[in-house]
Amino acid sequence: MTARDAASHSGEAAALRLDELTLDQLHDDLVTLSRQYGCKAPAEVFHEANNLLQQVQINLERTKAPEQHTRLYYAAAQASALLAAVSFDLGALTPAVSFARSAAQYGKTIDNGPLQAYAYGMMAFMAFWDGRPSESVRLAKRAHQFGGLGDTARRRLYSIEARAHGHLRDDDQAQRAIRAAQEQTGVHRDELHDDIGGEFGFDAARTAMSNATTCLLLRDSTGAEEFANTALTLLSYRPDAEVPIVVAGPAAIDLARARLMRNEVEGAQEALEPIFDVPPGYRSSGMLERLIAARIELTRPQFRSAPAALSLAEQIEDFTVLSPARRLGAQSPLAIEA
Repeated sequence: MTARDAASHSGEAAALRLDELTLDQLHDDLVTLSRQYGCKAPAEVFHEANNLLQQVQINLERTKAPEQHTRLYYAAAQASALLAAVSFDLGALTPAVSFARSAAQYGKTIDNGPLQAYAYGMMAFMAFWDGRPSESVRLAKRAHQFGGLGDTARRRLYSIEARAHGHLRDDDQAQRAIRAAQEQTGVHRDELHDDIGGEFGFDAARTAMSNATTCLLLRDSTGAEEFANTALTLLSYRPDAEVPIVVAGPAAIDLARARLMRNEVEGAQEALEPIFDVPPGYRSSGMLERLIAARIELTRPQFRSAPAALSLAEQIEDFTVLSPARRLGAQSPLAIEA
């Protein structure tokens, strides 16, 4: 009877195991979504990521195999991280923070350092958008402490830290973090940030875009223009269909704002021309807040009676009204101070 019981139990255990092809498909779907992230409308990304997370959660109940649980928690962390990013793009900061925390917890469950670092980086990013730059610095430094991080992961964290120092108006620390980000040459890799990449990656173009924003926070128009031009130049080498709007859009707006700081309205108008063609569904909160900052630049006394400045201000207002964040009623704080 003992042998029969053992055989019966082992048979039941074997039945509580998913087909490996199911896990492979989940992995492939998450990789594809991450790599397409910047070229898809945020609402579409949200629905796909949410569906994938629900699939993962259902499949966790259908297997008792430890190695499959590890793969599924890894997938759950990725889906939650993508939901955090896209919730932010849609202007929903509170759900974004919640999803980022979920991603961190899933990563902790399987002791995956890169996943936890990405999630903490997201929380650091959201902290300075929520007006807590000191907390942002703390979270970014905490993220560096996780094991197994490649250079791309560290480049991203240093860039986030630089932005936080920019909000604190700490020029020295911001410049130090910018230099540290540029020194991460990609020799060391990790699966999440490098092999999967996409939204989890942080290439030279995205780094330059982020550095441009940091320079704007420090009122360094020259540095901002240089970094923004670098980002746009790097992106220009890609096919149009592969250019992520979440990087190209902010870089173009930062370039425009840098020019406005030097009273170059026509130059700003030129930089913003491709932005005004972005369909409403792709107008993320990051673009929205940068445009609001540019609109504030146009309130300076020297612009108040200039026809070109007034026309540009009206275009910005018309553009922001149709953004998903505005249509969803989000009240996100201004991220880029004037």
